[in-house]
Amino acid sequence: MHKTSQGVRIDHISKIYTDPKTKKKFYAVNDVSLDIQPGEFVTLLGPSGCGKTTTLRMIAGFESPDAGEIYIGDTAINELTPNKRDTAMVFQSYALFPHYNVYDNVAYGLKLRHLKEAEIRERVMKILSLVELDGMEGRMTNQLSGGQQQRVALARALVVEPSVLLFDEPLSNLDAKLRVSMRTEIRRIQHTLGITAVYVTHDQAEAMSISDRIIVMKGGVIEQMGTPKECYYHPANAFVADFIGEANFLDGEIRETLGAGCRVTINGKDVLLKNPDGFRAGQKVQMVLRPEAARIGETGMLPCRVALSCFMGAYQNYHVMVGNTLIKIADYCPVNKRIFEVDETAYLSFDADCVHILNAEA
Repeated sequence: MHKTSQGVRIDHISKIYTDPKTKKKFYAVNDVSLDIQPGEFVTLLGPSGCGKTTTLRMIAGFESPDAGEIYIGDTAINELTPNKRDTAMVFQSYALFPHYNVYDNVAYGLKLRHLKEAEIRERVMKILSLVELDGMEGRMTNQLSGGQQQRVALARALVVEPSVLLFDEPLSNLDAKLRVSMRTEIRRIQHTLGITAVYVTHDQAEAMSISDRIIVMKGGVIEQMGTPKECYYHPANAFVADFIGEANFLDGEIRETLGAGCRVTINGKDVLLKNPDGFRAGQKVQMVLRPEAARIGETGMLPCRVALSCFMGAYQNYHVMVGNTLIKIADYCPVNKRIFEVDETAYLSFDADCVHILNAEA
């Protein structure tokens, strides 16, 4: 592929649907704006009904926004039909032609563009090599595994050399192990080509592993935009913290501020934490603590009672009660460590750097 990649700009778009049962109108997407840079891999992430697929379909041209404008590069595309937009879609269902072989499936879009057969063959064979399907061009699609079919769907989208590649939950029909290998392949191919990619999924692990940036959505609006690390370590709110990975929440109150730090009272105990967001004394707060950042020991910060102790191989999985709050702990490499059993008393500890404070009053 030789074409220069282009970015996508979404400017205050909204999409309104009517509920078929209640006949009431609702926002599937509500005043969403974002700017995707050329060559960037951006994932729209969120639960069912959050607006991620509707947003993708509006970029593709399968839905029209009721307000706002969509641009590819500097070109407004609202009025363009899907075939006139410089995009290609990889669907969840693959959407392959069962009566065509691999070669003809991949060549289909090029034939519609009336390219010469020699150029079609050169481009098809080149893209089949990129997706590691060399020598399979003569096979029928029903002779392929699920992963191979997804590679054909990806090759068919790439061969037309779009400026923007769109993915609508492309791996949801694959088994867990194959999903992991395919998402790695998708990222490799996207990085090799430098193509702009917009990817939709509800799988946070998938989003974390392939994205330059994640757009977390809920109820038709954007909750947070950021790199995987930013969304994981510095979630904007409790919804993002809970959706991106697994999170524990400890309620507390800022007792006093100490320069860039603060003293927080949790379950009657004072804990020193960092305070980068400038919380004030007296504020009710919520601490986000990831299971892998929590430690259990015979001494520590907060007394707790063990409610679950389960060996998971790579880690010992604990559930402990800090007062009435359940805290999950992933104690990695438990070999030669003291294993706490159910109903034992222990202590929970964590580093100040590993806790993110949220405003509980927001």
